[in-house]
This record gives sequence, C-alpha cells and structure tokens, in this order.
Amino acid sequence: MGRTATAVLLTLLLLGTPSAAAQEEDHWSDNEVDPDTWTDGPVQEGSPMDNSTPGNPLVLFRVSYTPDLGASEIEGEIVIELFPQWVPITAGNFIGLAETSFWDGIFFHRVIDDFVAQSGDPSCTTIGIYPTSSPSCGEGGSGETIPLEHHDNMSHVDGAIGMARGLDPDSAESQFYIADGPQHGLDPENRQDEGYATFGVVRDGMSHIYAIAAVPTSNDPLGGTLRVPPGPDRPVDEVHIISISMLGVVAGSVEEDENSSGIMAQAEAAAIWMIDPIMWVWALAMLAGVGISVWKDGVPRLGQAESEAALDALLEPSSTDEEENPVE
Repeated sequence: MGRTATAVLLTLLLLGTPSAAAQEEDHWSDNEVDPDTWTDGPVQEGSPMDNSTPGNPLVLFRVSYTPDLGASEIEGEIVIELFPQWVPITAGNFIGLAETSFWDGIFFHRVIDDFVAQSGDPSCTTIGIYPTSSPSCGEGGSGETIPLEHHDNMSHVDGAIGMARGLDPDSAESQFYIADGPQHGLDPENRQDEGYATFGVVRDGMSHIYAIAAVPTSNDPLGGTLRVPPGPDRPVDEVHIISISMLGVVAGSVEEDENSSGIMAQAEAAAIWMIDPIMWVWALAMLAGVGISVWKDGVPRLGQAESEAALDALLEPSSTDEEENPVE
C-alpha cells in the first residue's frame, strides 16, 4: 500500500515539474529584427539575395578601424543576413562558430580595394603592437572543413559574404571574406575550379565594408609603390573585429507571415507535449498502475518511512547506470 502511495506522489511531482527546455534563457532566435530599420545596405542588382526572408538568421559584426593614416579610429556595426534555406551547411558552420565567439579579437588580415576584405583566422591577433602577430596568420582556421556548397540563388553580389578556401574546393574552415562590390568572377559558373561559396549578404553597415576595403595596406600604404611587411594586402593599421555574434532573425509582417506564424504556434504547442517523451510515458504508465492498484486494494495511506525510502532510491545513482584565399 505504501509503495503505491509513494508512486502516486512521485508521478505527480514529475508531471508538475517544469521541463529544462522551459527554464532555458531566451535564445538569439527569439529576437526579431525589423528590416525597415536598415538604412546602409549594398548596391542591389536584382538578385534573389536582395530580398530578406522572415526567420533568416542575422549576424552582428562589431569592428574598429582607421580609414586613413593618422585619422581617428572608427567603430561600427555590420548586420549580415544568412541563407540557411539555400546553403544550410555553410550557414550552419558560421552560426556555430559565432555562437562560441570564435572570431572575437582577431583582425582582417587581407584587404584589397574593389575586391574583398578577408578575415577568420584565429591566429591573426595582435601580439604586443600591431602588426606583430603569429607567423601563421592568414593560413589557419577552425580545424574542421566543410564541403563546397552552391545554390543557384547565391552569388557574389555587392556585400556578399563567402568562405575562403585553399586549392581543394572542400577545404573551407573559418576564414571568410566580404565582397567590396560585385565579384562574379568568383562564382562557380565563371571559373574552372568550382568557385567559392557565398552564404549571406550585408543588410546594414555596408559603408564600413567599403571603408575597410579602402584602408591603406602593406601593398600601397602611401599611395605609391612602397611595400612594407608583413604583407601582402595587410592593413597598415589594424582592422579589428571586436566581436561577431548572432543578433536575431529577420522579422516578418503579420500579412506576410500570418500562416507561418500559425504553424509556428502549433509547433510550439506540440513541442510542449513532446519534451522528454520517456518521462511522460513512464509517468502515464505509473498512473495506470496506480489506478489498477487502487481499484483492487482501495485508496492507500502514505507512510512517511516508506516515502523517504522510495525517494532515496530514486535519487541514488544506479550502479548499472597554399593559404585560404579567394583567387582574384
């Protein structure tokens, strides 16, 4: 009788305990960003990438740089929309690294005006005084490669972000570049080496990309032909990445997204009942057993000693238990 009562108590406690998922903090995907707030985008050319898609992930770059020698340092923010519906592997790789603050504190190690601004190597950090850095700066990455991924809707439009790689098309890791102007020469249909993969585009803060791409570099720091180490294409003053983090998702209007919102609400309601299914099956089975026991033996009284022993048994662990660069 006492065991049956204890089972009733434990089952009710489990059913009434909030799940771990319900206790989690807000995720970046809960933050919806209105596209109407973006005022500093790239030049559009009629590409499918011109249009934002509600629900697409947004990345926030916080950068600092000196646009000209002797000028004051500028801090800026750049918002980039990713397209996981078209290139899920590449977008997912970038999101995963951003969520771990992988790139925070590094610098853009390769900048070519009217081409690309490239970064993403974790070894490209200033040691002492810039430009002193690791000798391997520009050659490193995350250590995990991803396959080259293309989609007909993706191309090197102005402001596109793409993955840098070596000679092997499937060698991209964490290095990326942002296009300063359209760079369709990097698209696969215009190359014989399978091209480069784009996976997002700048939505706001494009003026910072233009300025970064135009900073003085080791190739041409004074407007002449002088070259200085460590080059090539290294900015003379550091173009610093303060942080790269997930900002949120593209918000959709009620009219545009009414149907998908209803679907999401249904999915969220269903998810509540799908959390920890093993626990629910166990609890329902216990309740069924309790009901049979009560029907046979009558309603039991709960003994304190038996309850404590059962709880102790439940809590006690069981004993059976070449450099990565886009080619110009």
